[in-house]
Amino acid sequence: MTTLITNLGELMTQDQDHRVLRNAAVVIEGERIAWLGAAADAPAADESVDAGGRALLPGWVDSHTHLIFAGDRTAEFEARMAGGIYSAGGIAVTTGATRSTGDYDLTRLAMGRVAEAVSQGTTYVETKTGYGLDVEQEARSARIASTVADEVTYLGAHLVPADMDADEYTDLVCGPMLDAVRPYVTWADVFCERGAFTEEQSRRVLQACRDAGLGLRVHGNQLGPGAGVQLAVEFRAASVDHVNYLSDEDVEALAASWSGWSAGAGAGSDNRGTVATCLPACDLSTRQPLAPARRLLDAGVPVALASNCNPGTSYTSSMAYCVTTAVLQMRLSVHEAVRAATYGGALALGRESGTDIDGERAVGSIAVGHRADLHLLNAPSATHLAYRPGMPLTHAVWRAGVRER
Repeated sequence: MTTLITNLGELMTQDQDHRVLRNAAVVIEGERIAWLGAAADAPAADESVDAGGRALLPGWVDSHTHLIFAGDRTAEFEARMAGGIYSAGGIAVTTGATRSTGDYDLTRLAMGRVAEAVSQGTTYVETKTGYGLDVEQEARSARIASTVADEVTYLGAHLVPADMDADEYTDLVCGPMLDAVRPYVTWADVFCERGAFTEEQSRRVLQACRDAGLGLRVHGNQLGPGAGVQLAVEFRAASVDHVNYLSDEDVEALAASWSGWSAGAGAGSDNRGTVATCLPACDLSTRQPLAPARRLLDAGVPVALASNCNPGTSYTSSMAYCVTTAVLQMRLSVHEAVRAATYGGALALGRESGTDIDGERAVGSIAVGHRADLHLLNAPSATHLAYRPGMPLTHAVWRAGVRER
């Protein structure tokens, strides 16, 4: 079955050449992009969709979410808006609610959040464990996550439970808990931050998870200067996320991690570096300074934008909101912001290159052979995402070639 999407006013490919095509068309065959180019040159297809001059983007790649949770933290949000300071301790509230929610309801809640994201143009989603915080509950969260998300990250090192010694809990994270979640996850993460895990504890977690064959990610430098960025680079983590407080040395280390790398080198490239993932919706909710995306890009550091959808600090899955914020407040161009929310997220997940990686076609860009993840805007150009902030601009979404909206 082939589908021709034609009469595109703007086609922003986010491919290696950063092409923006006018009066363009795309052909989908099965789950893949089979052709793209000028609408006048488009081949015949089994069915045709007239885009009416609208803009087409890759689907958003949300590389940082926390969707496996139950409960509500409205009171915490209200207190923070009244001047309270965010600390990691609020995670414990969600842990209690999540533990007391059955599998069916927890799965239903997560599926609903994914559906919300897809309806707004997100076509590839990572999510984490981290609200179970014991062996049984973390394994359950990982199992449920594997049924609703495209990528699953083990985040047993999210917070030390109040009734446990930090070093003993770190032993648990690195041992029995890791063994229990391993069948369901491909990534591991650690919250290296004051009030969460120290540099030494984070190092132990990263080493154990790397030894177990997992890809690595780090929550780092969110609440103040810290070791997160340097640890991420040392362990060749795929991304370090939050990055609100960066020293010159941090930026230099991130840039140096990409030395010798070139787009198209593939997910297995030995000189692949660490992506800086910015989470602007979280920054606004916690009233932290916005991550310095402009500074990072100017230094040559690849940047991703992600929603950080979670119940405490960023209860939104709107990637368009993140893109708008990046343009209006973080000084990215529209093209840079869209790239960070598509190709950047794919790069942070190792899914940016090739036509078949571990059974999954590359995502985050529109190119022949890549997965047909497409986001058609109800606007003539992507500029409208920032020009008309807050407006519902998603017109249609294709996820792996299937029209979802």
